[in-house]
Amino acid sequence: MARLSREDRQIALGRLQAGQSQSAIARHFHVSQSTISRLWVRFQATGSVADLPRAGRPRATTAAHDRFIRLRHLRNRFLSASSSVKALLGPHRLSDQTVRNRLHEAGLRARRPHRGAVLTRRHRQNRVQWGNQHLRWTVQNHWRHVWFSDESYFLLQRHDGRRRVYRRVNERYAPNCVDEAPVHGGGGVMVWGAINTAGRSTLVHVQGRITAQRYVEEILRPHALPLLADQDAIFQQDNARPHTARLTTQFLTDHHVQVLPWPSMSPDMNPIEHLWDELDRRVRRREEAPANHRDLLQALQEEWDTIPQQDIRHLIQSMPRRCRAVVAAQGSHTPC
Repeated sequence: MARLSREDRQIALGRLQAGQSQSAIARHFHVSQSTISRLWVRFQATGSVADLPRAGRPRATTAAHDRFIRLRHLRNRFLSASSSVKALLGPHRLSDQTVRNRLHEAGLRARRPHRGAVLTRRHRQNRVQWGNQHLRWTVQNHWRHVWFSDESYFLLQRHDGRRRVYRRVNERYAPNCVDEAPVHGGGGVMVWGAINTAGRSTLVHVQGRITAQRYVEEILRPHALPLLADQDAIFQQDNARPHTARLTTQFLTDHHVQVLPWPSMSPDMNPIEHLWDELDRRVRRREEAPANHRDLLQALQEEWDTIPQQDIRHLIQSMPRRCRAVVAAQGSHTPC
């Protein structure tokens, strides 16, 4: 019976009712004559040739076990399936896959977690307060005057665990299947940039450790001040130590630069963070990967200049949505 599909059973039944012999039908479907005989006997007894209901494999967990697994993983989302196996006491040891199946039934599946900054209670309070203060800001009247700035570090070679290689069995250590990489990514370069709805700064290479003195003399004075010549311009920077040092704040005050107050630990509020991701993707998509730090810096500067201004404008237009999101999240992490 298992070798005949439902359609073949109906055809075989029709031929039997038409008077064809069981042996001829068996030869036609390449099955044994006893299979056709059982088919006919079942039809005469039940009036159907459908499969009979089967009990299936007994369920390894009870309803109480299922509830325990679901609640345990809802309370701590980072628990592994094997830890729940050890926590369950019973006459039969469960497998890790059984626990995963119960979690799948509850709509819980393993995913890569979002990595966010460590937020204390004070951080959340400040983020909510900042979001409420800027809820009424509009792109036309406020955000278009803001120059968003930040530094970012780009690795020469980045390995995030998502790269795959197509290989056969026992080819794991074949030379053409090994992803060779220098220790710590081979180093990288740090750059500074600023964006606005009307334009962008040059991408500045920051060499070595940045201090308040270097921040003022190598970034603010030659690159930021020309962008802030408009009396309505507002300068945004995060709360890194070189940015909040007395030397830096005094320099900005002396040059009458209006600075946008910024909550600590809030990279998700800064639209330039998305631009750094796009810049990194553009460099990784190049046919020839940068071979050294000089090639990496050149590639970053070239790709920075080719990013459409419309993309930057679109990111800054998301600021009202970011403010609403941080208030709705009560200062916690946002999807922005």
